[in-house]
Amino acid sequence: MTTDSTDGGAHRGDGAPGESGAMPPSYPPRAAPQRGRGRRPAPVGDAGTARRGGWFRETLTVLVSALVLSVLIKTFLAQAFYIPSGSMEDTLELGDRVMVNKLAPGPFELDRGDVVVFVDPNDWLGELPPDTRPAWQRTATELLTWIGLLPQDAGHHLIKRIVGVGGDTVECCDAEGRIMVNGEPVDEPYLKDGTAPSETDFAVTVPEDHVWLMGDNRSNSADSRAHLGDPGGGAVPVKNIVGRAFVLLWPADRITLLDNPEETFADVPEKAP
Repeated sequence: MTTDSTDGGAHRGDGAPGESGAMPPSYPPRAAPQRGRGRRPAPVGDAGTARRGGWFRETLTVLVSALVLSVLIKTFLAQAFYIPSGSMEDTLELGDRVMVNKLAPGPFELDRGDVVVFVDPNDWLGELPPDTRPAWQRTATELLTWIGLLPQDAGHHLIKRIVGVGGDTVECCDAEGRIMVNGEPVDEPYLKDGTAPSETDFAVTVPEDHVWLMGDNRSNSADSRAHLGDPGGGAVPVKNIVGRAFVLLWPADRITLLDNPEETFADVPEKAP
C-alpha cells in the first residue's frame, strides 16, 4: 500500500499543474519582445549630413528668393541712384543717394515740382571720362547694380526738377526775376540760397509728352535752358524719365522725403492764356 501511494504521488507531480513545483506545458516562457527590435538605427554621420544638407538648401532658397525679389523691385518698382554733381544743391548734394519710384511715369503721373531721374536725351553730358577701375571691379559693380544691391552710378542719367509739363509756356522772367509758367510767376523755395531763378532769358512752349527740367542750383546746372537749340528746344521726352525721386536715403543723417512743393505751382493755370 505504501508503495502504491508513493508511485501515485510521483505520477501526479509529473503531470498535474495544480501541484507545488509543477510547470505548465509552455515552460520555459518565451522572451518578451524588445522595443525597437528589427529597426536599424541611422548612422550618426548620415543624420549630420542630412541636417547640413537641409540647412544648405534652405539658405540657398532664401538667398535666391532675395536676389530675385531685389531684381524685380529694381526693374519695376524702385531703384537707388547716386547724385554725381551739385546741380541740385541744396536739395541734393554731391554723393547723395536717392530712391526713385519707377511707377512714375506710368500708373502715377508726373507733376510740376517733381524731382526726376532721366536718361540723357541729346548728349547733354558729352563724352564721359573713361572708367579706369580694374575689370573685375567694374564687373562686380555692374552685377551688384543690376541686382539692385548698389545704387546706379550717374552714367548717362541726370537728375533735375520738373518746372513745366507738355503744353506749358515757361519763360524768364517777370519784373521781380521770377520764372513764369503759363503767365503765372512762381516763388521757388527749393532754390539754392543766393541763386537767381535764371540768368538766361528764354520763353518756350513745352511739346506734348515732354517736360521742362531745371536744377535747383540754377547757376550751376546745364539743364533745359542750356539746350534751347537741341531737338525739342531743351525739353526732355517723358519716355526718357526713369522715375520720380521720393526719398533721400543716404547719408543717414540727411534721410528725408523729397516732397513735391505743391503750393509753388498751385496758382498756375493748366494752359497759357
